[in-house]
Amino acid sequence: MKTPIETRHILDKLETQHPEADTELHHRSAFELLVATILSAQSTDARVNLVTPALFKRYPTATALAKATPAELEPQIHSTGFFRAKSKALAGMARALVTDHGGEVPASMEALTKLPGVGRKTANVVLGHALGVPGLPVDRHVLRVANRIGIAESDAPEIVEQQLGKALPAARWTRASDTLILHGRRICKPRPLCDQCVVRDACEYFQALVRERTPAAGRKRSGAPRKVRAPRR
Repeated sequence: MKTPIETRHILDKLETQHPEADTELHHRSAFELLVATILSAQSTDARVNLVTPALFKRYPTATALAKATPAELEPQIHSTGFFRAKSKALAGMARALVTDHGGEVPASMEALTKLPGVGRKTANVVLGHALGVPGLPVDRHVLRVANRIGIAESDAPEIVEQQLGKALPAARWTRASDTLILHGRRICKPRPLCDQCVVRDACEYFQALVRERTPAAGRKRSGAPRKVRAPRR
């Protein structure tokens, strides 16, 4: 795994490639971002952004949302997928905010993750983007990109969060996550566009591909090209 200095240098380069990296979920408050992030599970930010304007108009506060039943919410969020589970999470989350936090979104990981439907990733998104508290969300893009490059080494989100958190100052956590997410969406996809990556020379995944494509010294190459398999991560 890369050293903290190497990790920071790699993030510096990636941030120059994606200077506009930020959450793509539209929101005007911590409450709206919390709702949008819950809805974004197994969905796209673009799809969520189509649903939330009408939802926020009807339920502008936790108090308003707490009065809604899951059955009322289901048709309004149906297109985001898993609408039954999400409707229960939204209603439960809003009631918990009203009951335990006076309708306000708490600014701590411990309190946020006690809310229905809120895990560490969602809590980190809200902390870092709406509450001014360092947060390092780890989604599937962060997992894929960080492991491929070699700045993290685990398939477990919490472990990757810890590894990146130790390598970076807290002030960079949210920005680093946004950058890795955008890089994963645009460049380091499941089928990566390595020719467009600014850190490919430092990327363990790319270097492994290069080694597989380079014949060993003294080995005679056959007429037919050898099939290259991407290293497993």
